[in-house]
Amino acid sequence: MDLVLFDLDNTLLNGDSDFAWAQFLITKGVLDREVQEAKNIRFYEQYKAGTLDIFEFLDFQLAPLARHSRDQLDAWHREFMAGSIAPMITDKARALVREHLDSGALVAVVTATNSFVTGPIVRELGIPHLVATIPAQENGAFTGKPRGMPAFKAGKIERVDAWLESLGLYTGSFARSWFYSDSHNDLPLMSRVTDPIAVDPDDTLRAHAQTAGWPVISLR
Repeated sequence: MDLVLFDLDNTLLNGDSDFAWAQFLITKGVLDREVQEAKNIRFYEQYKAGTLDIFEFLDFQLAPLARHSRDQLDAWHREFMAGSIAPMITDKARALVREHLDSGALVAVVTATNSFVTGPIVRELGIPHLVATIPAQENGAFTGKPRGMPAFKAGKIERVDAWLESLGLYTGSFARSWFYSDSHNDLPLMSRVTDPIAVDPDDTLRAHAQTAGWPVISLR
């Protein structure tokens, strides 16, 4: 059995679900446009530049989950899936996922975006496992804080190792391992697998991939 890991935003999706979720809430009037849109854009630019403080960002991103009921959040998410996420899922992405699933590989999405936002997306893609930043809950209500290590940069390695350990496995259990990503933020985990694949990469990752001889593909 092989191991296949996918980043989600700007890799399997032609867009960023984290950014899009905040923009969706702004459009719905749940978040104040004047204040929150500028913050959302600033955090996204920091992410692309590799300077994002993940805990500061999570304070911003998870706070709305704590202010609304789960029923309301789930209803908004269904609308978000239909209007924002469905257009981001390409036929090429679906075909690549299906190819690896049909091969019998262990397949997971590994994403810094929180599991409330990404869980339904990963299920729509037919991927059975998700390693994501976890929004903490108490008695079914979100607290607005993360639980454990966010799945960001080197945190993705820690979270993947813990997930595999829970299955009685480790990275050495697999003859081959893939990680598909668009972002230089994922270089730590990409450097841990046998087959790193740069997908529609940012300039930093593209340069690194070319130097290292990693394949560069497009799912657009």
